[in-house]
Amino acid sequence: MLVDYHIHSEFSDDSITPMEEQIERAIELGIKEICFTDHVDYGIKKDWTEDPLLPRIVEDAADPSSVRTLLTNVNYPEYFGKLLRMKKTYGDRITIRNGLEYGVQQHTIPQFEALVKQYDHELDFGLLSIHQVGDEEFWTGDFMRGKTQLEYNMGYYEEMREVISRFPHFDILAHVDSIARYDPCGPIDFSCIKDILTDIFRLVIQGGKGIELNTSSWHYGLSDTTPSREILQLYRSLGGEIITIGSDAHTPKYVGDHISFGQSYLKELGFDKIYTYEKHRPIPHKI
Repeated sequence: MLVDYHIHSEFSDDSITPMEEQIERAIELGIKEICFTDHVDYGIKKDWTEDPLLPRIVEDAADPSSVRTLLTNVNYPEYFGKLLRMKKTYGDRITIRNGLEYGVQQHTIPQFEALVKQYDHELDFGLLSIHQVGDEEFWTGDFMRGKTQLEYNMGYYEEMREVISRFPHFDILAHVDSIARYDPCGPIDFSCIKDILTDIFRLVIQGGKGIELNTSSWHYGLSDTTPSREILQLYRSLGGEIITIGSDAHTPKYVGDHISFGQSYLKELGFDKIYTYEKHRPIPHKI
C-alpha cells in the first residue's frame, strides 16, 4: 500500500501548489492515502488571526495564474473547509487525511496548546518539527552562526527533547535530523548525538508516538536518508515501531518520490509495518 504522509499545498507559505494538483498527482501514481501537513510556525510567522484583513493568498487579477503566498501560518477555517471539499471531490479515488506540521519552539508551546484546543477535532494527524530555535532558522545559517558544530547540533536536539517533554499533542516526529541538511560542516558524527537521541526516542516511544522517514533526502541529493540510517537503527533498537513515510512534497513533481523504495529500505532495517492515522489513531499496514 503506497501512502504519502507529508504533503504541502498553497496553504503553506513555501508552496503555491493547489491541493487539487497534489491530489491528482498522487492518484496518477497509484497512491492510496495522503495527508496534507501544511505549516504552522509561531514565532517567525504571522498567524492569520493576528490581522483578519491580511490575505493568505494574493492573486494578480490580470493574471489568475500568478499567485504568491505571504509569510503566514495556515488559515485554518479555509484549510479545513477546502480539505472537506477535496474529500467530496476525490474521496472515491483516494483517502485524504487532515494534518498540520507544527514547527514548535519552547517559547511558542502556549500558542500551539491554544491551536490544538481550538482545532484538534478537525485533525487526523500532527507532525512535530523543529524548524528553528529561539526564532533563529537553520536554512539561513542564523542558528549556526558563532557556534561550533557540536554546540548548534546539541542546541537543536536539546530543543527537540524539551519540546517533546512539554508538548504531547503530536503523532510523529518529523525529519529528526533535518539540521544536517543545513550543516555547513556536513553531518555530525553519530557518536556525538547518540545519547541525546536515545533520550528523545525513549520519550517518543513512551508517549506512543513515532517518527517519519522523510524521502526528500533523495531529491535534495543528501548523502544519507532523513533521518540517517544510524538514527533509524537506533530508534528500532530501542523498540521503536511506529513510523510513517512522507515525501515532504511542495510541488507535484515530488509527490510520492521514493515512497515505494522507502518501504523496502525500512523493511531492510527491520521495520515490518508503516502507519497511517485517523483521528490520531495509528493504523498499521504490513510492508
